[in-house]
Amino acid sequence: MPELPKKKVGIVACSGEELAEGTVTRLAALQVLEKLRQSDTVTICLPLFLAGGEGDRAFAKFYPTIAVDGCSLKCAARATEMYSSKPAGSIVVTDVISDHRLGKPEGRRCLDAAGMQAVEVTAAEITAKVDELLGKKWNRREGNFLETQETSMDNKPKEDGTGLCSCGSGIPVQKMHVDGQEITLVGLPLIFAQFREAGKVPCDASAVELLEMVRVYNPIPDGMEVKYRAALLKEYEIFCQKELAR
Repeated sequence: MPELPKKKVGIVACSGEELAEGTVTRLAALQVLEKLRQSDTVTICLPLFLAGGEGDRAFAKFYPTIAVDGCSLKCAARATEMYSSKPAGSIVVTDVISDHRLGKPEGRRCLDAAGMQAVEVTAAEITAKVDELLGKKWNRREGNFLETQETSMDNKPKEDGTGLCSCGSGIPVQKMHVDGQEITLVGLPLIFAQFREAGKVPCDASAVELLEMVRVYNPIPDGMEVKYRAALLKEYEIFCQKELAR
């Protein structure tokens, strides 16, 4: 029986510094990450996420995330949905303050008493949302909830080159050879599964789409696009053949 990877919830906190509410988001997220639910959550760096961090984007694509924003602009939630998937949960500090009738926080670097109270209440709401998400079953292929038993993968490398990301997030990876070199691609087994479920047959058009999807989560060296497309098409053909043989 393979050891199942532990499902975790990603937390994307607003990075705004012009409002005290932005500081509240970061301090509340830290409380959850470091104290309240340390073993159940991982942080997703919003600036790195926006700059193209493959690991963070891959996690947010295939695992549940909570966006914690300081104001109604919801920059964290919008960025997560734009580059990966819609967040499974969204918390806005200004709404939390209004709902709980808290005082308006002041101080961007050093919060006042009202600000620290907002941190505590916001952290409690994040924690409750984490517990709610962990109690639901999450489809890693689709990036959404489902009622049936979720599929898990062994974290040891398999004969077909698939396994799990060494970061401990549980995101599947797969090895393949490009121009004589072995490379590891984050999320490739899930991307193949999504393509097959969408009815995309192995062909040149699918290879182009595969490359564009893969490069969202993995760096593709300049000038290697053609060779990557060919390698991806070959691996996708093998994947489809194995699925048909089941």
